[in-house]
Amino acid sequence: MPSVLMKTLFRLSIVLRAILSPVAFGTLALVEQGGKVVLVRHSYSGGWAFPGGGVKRGEPPEKALLRELEEEIGLTWSSAPQFIGIFTRKIWLATNVIALYRVREARFAFKPNFEIREIMLADPVSPPPGTHPGVRRRLAELAGSAPQSPYW
Repeated sequence: MPSVLMKTLFRLSIVLRAILSPVAFGTLALVEQGGKVVLVRHSYSGGWAFPGGGVKRGEPPEKALLRELEEEIGLTWSSAPQFIGIFTRKIWLATNVIALYRVREARFAFKPNFEIREIMLADPVSPPPGTHPGVRRRLAELAGSAPQSPYW
């Protein structure tokens, strides 16, 4: 009987931890083309962001990234993604863990869709107004004008 109780309490603790400390894993891409970077505007949030999205259960992050780029910007071809780093971001009670990749020589055929309303090729040194703060930090770090932070 105690082992059944212990198993039940252990399972309950796992569920409770998942509710109290949810973590989402995602990938984002710094897509470069002709000295510019691709920024997207989502239908569900304001501002300019890097394209990318969630990693499905059991899916390798690089594969998730390429899938998301195909879905969001119509990626048709690119060089192999280069891993830049892992970052964390706290949103309310949730934590996002973000794997950032650099994608060079990308070819894409963007069509506005349910998730992504528009894209732009932006100057990485001077991103447009409304660019998300985390995107601005990553661009400054990659330009060498800011020290790297583990926080998005």
